[in-house]
This record gives sequence, C-alpha cells and structure tokens, in this order.
Amino acid sequence: MQKDSKKRKNTSAKRSKKHSTRRNFLIGTLVLIGILLIGGGIIGSKYYKLVYRANVDLGNKETAYLYIPTNSTFSDVKRILYKDALISDKASFEWLCEKKGYNVNVKSGRYLLRNHMNNNELINLLRSGKQEPVKLTFNNVRTKEQLVSIVSHLLEADSASLLSLLDNNEFLKKYKLNSDNVLCIFIPNTYEIFWDTPAEKFFKKMYNEYEKFWNKSRTQKAADMGLKPSEVIIMASIVYQETKKKDEMPRIAGVYMNRINRGIPLQADPTVIYAIGDFSIKRVLTSQTEIESPYNTYKHRGLPPGPICLPEAFVIDKVLDYEKHDYIFFCAKEDFSGYHNFAETAAQHAQNAQKYHNALNKLKIKK
Repeated sequence: MQKDSKKRKNTSAKRSKKHSTRRNFLIGTLVLIGILLIGGGIIGSKYYKLVYRANVDLGNKETAYLYIPTNSTFSDVKRILYKDALISDKASFEWLCEKKGYNVNVKSGRYLLRNHMNNNELINLLRSGKQEPVKLTFNNVRTKEQLVSIVSHLLEADSASLLSLLDNNEFLKKYKLNSDNVLCIFIPNTYEIFWDTPAEKFFKKMYNEYEKFWNKSRTQKAADMGLKPSEVIIMASIVYQETKKKDEMPRIAGVYMNRINRGIPLQADPTVIYAIGDFSIKRVLTSQTEIESPYNTYKHRGLPPGPICLPEAFVIDKVLDYEKHDYIFFCAKEDFSGYHNFAETAAQHAQNAQKYHNALNKLKIKK
C-alpha cells in the first residue's frame, strides 16, 4: 500500500512538473508573439507612413501641374520637384520610387498634382503616364510664325522645330501639301493634345482633324466649285479679311468665283497687305498694287499660293455655300459699317469706290 501511495505521488509530481513546463512554454510563446506583434506594428506603422503619409506640398494651391520633359531621368524629376519644394519628405519619396521601380521608368508629360497627395498616389500617377491634355486654341493667325509661337507656348515642341517642319517640302509632299499652303490644315478651334507631343506627331494630329472636317458633303461642294479643299480655304481666308459680316460672306465669295470663272484677277486688297507684311494698313494705294509677289492678286490671276490667315470653320462653310449672282466688283461702304456696295460694271464700281475714297479723305486716312 505504501508503495502504491508513493508511486501515485511520484506520478502526480511528474504531471505537475510537465504542466508547469507547458504553461511556461505557452506563456513564453505568447510573450514572444506579443513582442513580435508590437515590433511588427511599430515597423508596419513606420512603413505605412512612408507610403501613405501626405507628401505633396502645394502651399495655398489645391492643384498644380508638373511638367516632365521628354527623355528625363529620375534625377531630372527629383530636381524639378525639389526645386519648387513640392515634396515634404524627400527620403520617403525616393525610397518608394525605388521600391515601385519608377526610378528606372520615368515617363514625360504634364501631370496634375493635388495638394497633400501621398507618395503612393504621386508615384502611381507618374508611373502610369496618365497626363492631363493641353487645350490648344488658335485664331486670328496670319502667318506661320504667329502659329508656331502660340503652339510652342503650350506644347513642349519648340518654335524652331515646328517652323522647320512647316517649311519642309519633302515632308509635306506626303500629305500633298507644300510650304505655301500648309497652313490650310490648321482650322481654328480648341483641340486637346498632350504637352509632350513632338512636332511631327502634332502635325499629323492636325492633319487628321483637317481630314475629318472635309467630310463627304464639304468635299462634294468644293468639287462642284471646281476647287480643291485647300483652295476653298485660301478663298475663305481672303473673304474673312474682306468682311466680318457673316451674312455678306457668301456674296463676296460669289464675286471671287465670278472673277475666277471669267479669268479676271481677284484684285483683293487683303492679299496685297499680306504681300507687304504690314497688317496695320487700312488703305491700299495704287502704287502698292504693283508689288511683286505671288500673293498680289492685282498682278497674278487666280488664288494666291496659300491662305493669308486661318479662316474659321463657319467662314469656310460660307464660301462653300457662296451666292450665285452677276457681281464682279465690291467696295467698302462709305458709312464704315463694315458692309460693301456691289456692282456688275466697272462704271458702277467707280462710283462706289469714289464714295468710299471721299469718306477716307474726309477722315484723313491716308494708309
């Protein structure tokens, strides 16, 4: 009996010791897990802040545009951001850029930044290449130089590369254009285009817009006039410089069509002004009509080789719907209303012209 009692005590002691060991192991394990969780939480919190903490500082502005030029490196991007103090924490930004691979995959463009963007949002935007397009608007343009000046102020492409392309007859030949009539493809409007679009790609976009404009209906109307689309635009450019009165444009276009069909020189004063290059001229003198230039329609029959301005779409449509009549002449009205007197004969025109010249003389307008 004593042996059994002793044996039971020993067994009980062993069990107690075993339970104690298990309990200590469990406690130790829980403590270790707790330490790891706390440590992991601290580390996780640190990395969370690196990734998601607001890091774009635009000051008092809610938004701003970031311009990254073509062929930029990561160093270039940092220089642009840091120069304007757009990043609060440079180290966290650069760390995440490396983790996401942006440091070796820079994409050019114009990007819209929002104030207080975090690193993750900013880097995802830059990695995606999802840039904001530029709204390009041009009107009241008379020359290539004016056009490329407007475009180069809104796009990355510089004026020299744009102008060189517009003067490159070898390149333009593929589009059945030349350096004289190339401006015909630029129809005034507002276009959306990416800031980093190179000169040639910009040209192709504008040519595509030009082809869209010349739909089947417009192309047929031009053919009925016996003119190419580019020639319609050249005529529209002259009409636009002759009058800003929409209701009168078809009638003036009709005069020019009558002159072309009868082989009479257009004798359009705006073409002489264009040939001279002084757009401040209000009164064309007889001596000025003797200037030697393919744009002088007093000396050369038919249309000039290119447009003398960029006419808007509605002007082109007014020309396509020109008025059919027998007028051969027109002259500005003596009341300076912007309208014109029309005539079928030279005698009628001489009377109208004298009225206008008398009005100019009365106001002492000599040129």
